[in-house]
Amino acid sequence: MKQISERVFYVGVNDDDKVLFEGLWPLPVGVSYNSYIVADEKVAIVDTVECGFEEEFIANIEEAIGDRPVDYLVVNHMEPDHSSLVSLMLERYPSLMIVANAKTLPMLAGYYGVASDRVKVMAEGESISLGTCSLSFHMIPMVHWPETMVTWLAEEGTLFSGDAFGTFGSIDDAVVDEDDTFEQYRDEMMRYYSNIVGKYGGPVQAALKKLSGLEIKRICSTHGPVWERNIGDVVALYDKMSRYETERGVCLVYGSMYGNTAAAADALAMELEALGVPYAIHDLAGNNAGELGISGALRDVFKYDTIVVGSPTYNNGIYPPAETFMKALQARMIKGRRFYAFGSYTWARASVRLLNEMAASMNFEILGDGLSFAQAYTHEKVDMASVAQLLK
Repeated sequence: MKQISERVFYVGVNDDDKVLFEGLWPLPVGVSYNSYIVADEKVAIVDTVECGFEEEFIANIEEAIGDRPVDYLVVNHMEPDHSSLVSLMLERYPSLMIVANAKTLPMLAGYYGVASDRVKVMAEGESISLGTCSLSFHMIPMVHWPETMVTWLAEEGTLFSGDAFGTFGSIDDAVVDEDDTFEQYRDEMMRYYSNIVGKYGGPVQAALKKLSGLEIKRICSTHGPVWERNIGDVVALYDKMSRYETERGVCLVYGSMYGNTAAAADALAMELEALGVPYAIHDLAGNNAGELGISGALRDVFKYDTIVVGSPTYNNGIYPPAETFMKALQARMIKGRRFYAFGSYTWARASVRLLNEMAASMNFEILGDGLSFAQAYTHEKVDMASVAQLLK
């Protein structure tokens, strides 16, 4: 538990044991599930935490407010890592009312069997009074579920933002950011956005526009630190990523069965290095220790303007990890990228052609026909220096 202000308490938890977020995305530095208390004449809790942390969550609440009753549980977002303890809260606090919006109602019933008479349904801009302060509610649908809303504590300039402005990574005991916290979390924030929210650039832009009129002094997200000193950097990064804006550089990804496409990728990386071209390289199959696979690759797709994909031909098609990566780009509606494909084959070349077709479907700028090479990679056979010149 951490007291953030006279009224606001952090009662969230860290999860350093989960290996994959959503069963998909690696968590090398953990993740936090953030919940907050606003304690005035009445008490409101904003979101809960993942199941499995019941004892720690209740202990945090009791440390913050003792045996005071909880009047309201605000459900900004129904994803189970934030709503799993709804039933526990209803049992523990019999007079508690859930505060949510109309789109949340069927989800509360479907996940937890919550009856509608336990829910106070709020519309855009409506508020509840806690005594000397009020909480108002603003809908930000598809950031990144349709029912998502944010909660605004105007008296303290505090935005309880749900998953918006979130990041992977556990948080330390300080909870609130320091001057260097944004730089510490930047890569994990980009990975979180690209993995979880990346499909919804348009809704994120709409949310940023809606919230731009608020004088925000504190952002309390459901994942990551509480932001006070770095709000400008955090909002600017989300704005940039949701507009699909990038910097010049290469996101170089590959999948390789027997090491030949991998050798070509490494050779291209060396040539890019020699030319001073910024790049990041990712093994999509995650064969290297500490490799983030597609998760890390998607982060760098949102960073760099050029995507290079290496894939051998597999069953007359694209090697599955590379095809999954391309489908992930399609799902996120990535736009405005340059693209190049390369890969090996043994008797039938198909992967480069098919990769280019997928890139064309996303209106990428395709840089030439790509490079297919037969059987083993050798420096003499495969001219990666010329490819690097094309990409710079």
